[in-house]
Amino acid sequence: MMKILVTGGLGFIGSHTVVELQNKGFEVVIIDNLSNSSIDVLDGITAITGVKPLFEKLDLKVKPDVTRFFETHNDIAGVIHFAANKAVGESVKEPLMYYENNIGTLVYILQELSKLDKQNFIFSSSCTVYGQADELPITENAQVKPAESPYGNTKQIGEEIIRDTCKVNSNLKSIALRYFNPIGAHPSAEIGELPIGVPQNLVPYITQTGMGLREQLSVFGGDYPTPDGTCIRDYIHVVDLAKAHVVALQRLLEEKNLSNYEVFNLGTGKGSSVLEAIQSFDRISGKKLKYQIVGRREGDITAAYADTTRANDVLGWKTQLTLDDAMASAWKWEKKIRNK
Repeated sequence: MMKILVTGGLGFIGSHTVVELQNKGFEVVIIDNLSNSSIDVLDGITAITGVKPLFEKLDLKVKPDVTRFFETHNDIAGVIHFAANKAVGESVKEPLMYYENNIGTLVYILQELSKLDKQNFIFSSSCTVYGQADELPITENAQVKPAESPYGNTKQIGEEIIRDTCKVNSNLKSIALRYFNPIGAHPSAEIGELPIGVPQNLVPYITQTGMGLREQLSVFGGDYPTPDGTCIRDYIHVVDLAKAHVVALQRLLEEKNLSNYEVFNLGTGKGSSVLEAIQSFDRISGKKLKYQIVGRREGDITAAYADTTRANDVLGWKTQLTLDDAMASAWKWEKKIRNK
């Protein structure tokens, strides 16, 4: 069994990816500092797969600890790097915290990875690198525009660091995966999205409002140049997204990559508006969600959805699950954690 390191492996996307890796027979070791996750997620992963992954609580900002970890686990065949702060609003208020955590830790991991025999690296990137794209759907060749936030900038800089490193280190093979909007939960409801405090993302806010934890949902802007006036996003089920990481990793392990730095968009290829997401919740829950259209939010773009041709044809991956599937799994997860 090949050993794979998953940083941030108890987070939302990380935990679902650990499940898919273990289902494919990989041995997984997780690093997480538990700053935005819970140790209980480890039990959820174990309940789904029947295998408890190795876990080490570790702060990747502490360089000697990163070095020690890689010296202990010098048989790692690949790294999937999720660990990062990710709240756009918080990044505007705390830019230095975001640059230290998201950039410094990436550098430390790449420095240690470069000492190993196998140097396969999957980077958790984001469609935020495109800003408001000139054309839709967005291809991987779309212009990378000045970032709207320090968070978005850390993803751009992260990609540049990896690309520059790949230029001088031919042994390093890397794929940057640019996510669109991950939503949903595992169908078992053993793991899902666990926001700490007020949710920053749409779907947890929808499900918490559906449970009565929030009085109503604020829809930011009803006057965008879209069919119903609300922003359009490409909502991808987290299980589909997790499976893409395994496919990308296998591409590197099997040496099918065409260059040692590749980029893929991960989305459904279909845009859905905020009101369509609310209607999906109404359909699957049988409830009528309380919402109010309020003023636009600074930094929001009008529309973003992926051209998935390269991921479908080159990576050999495509989504299987719908917006309703994702919303139903998120609602099942919300009800389970509230009943706890």
